[in-house]
Amino acid sequence: MDLKQYLVEKKKIVDRALDRYLPEGAGPAADLVKAMRYSLFAGGKRLRPILCMASAEAVGGHGASVLPAACALELIHTYSLIHDDLPAMDDDDMRRGQPTSHKVFGEALALLAGDGLLTEAFRLICSEELLKAIPAESVVKVVSLVAEAAGYKGMVAGQVADIQAEGRPADKALVDFIHTHKTAALITAAVVCGGIVGGGGESQIAALRSYGRKVGLAFQISDDLLDVEGDSEAMGKTTGSDIRKGKATYPALLGISRSKEIQKGLVEEAIASLDIFDERADPLREIARYIIERKK
Repeated sequence: MDLKQYLVEKKKIVDRALDRYLPEGAGPAADLVKAMRYSLFAGGKRLRPILCMASAEAVGGHGASVLPAACALELIHTYSLIHDDLPAMDDDDMRRGQPTSHKVFGEALALLAGDGLLTEAFRLICSEELLKAIPAESVVKVVSLVAEAAGYKGMVAGQVADIQAEGRPADKALVDFIHTHKTAALITAAVVCGGIVGGGGESQIAALRSYGRKVGLAFQISDDLLDVEGDSEAMGKTTGSDIRKGKATYPALLGISRSKEIQKGLVEEAIASLDIFDERADPLREIARYIIERKK
């Protein structure tokens, strides 16, 4: 399959849906919506919603049916980036080649824009559009899954551990905790949500969960490696920040060569997790391979 074309087409679908779900605002809330949309449409890859759609297709469902949940995941991811960039967190000035939200709108509005995106995500999952596509009990499963992945048992826990580990000695167990919670949790949720909305059976959901965990960890290792080896212009942000801040990462702990070996093994295991699926899971297989090859 042509993965590049697949990603382009799916991104267009996601972008159109996001524009429909979060239109430009008016009145007293206009500035808030402007700040939300600024980060939401700043050029993201839409990996999480695309994984969600691809998983729905892998189990025999339709990618369009999962759009509310898929776009909700992108809202949550965007909120996390806004907060991650704040002076109280990583204090970054650039994201995707553009000034970060707090540099444009100020810290208070950036913080509230993140809050708005996170909250709107759950309204979107519970929208009538998704309730028409799947049973109410499946919607509840999706809400619970996404909440756990985004909350203190998932992404938030990873962020706290990441901050607390800065400049301190770290072992592989801690690095694994940070990466599996901060990054892999939401990616796994995206894959599993797609399977649920697509009507997947228990064995299919279990296979997708295994795939998501391994792909999510491999994706974060890519980020770690790109911070060391990547091109700042291509990435749209300054490289080398992990080293300067003393972040707990795979390259810092194990070196570049060993990190790449682990990443390759994770991708191979992720693809093997999909053995129960037919060619409809080929996009998931190709996305796993793409993770190693990506430049930004």
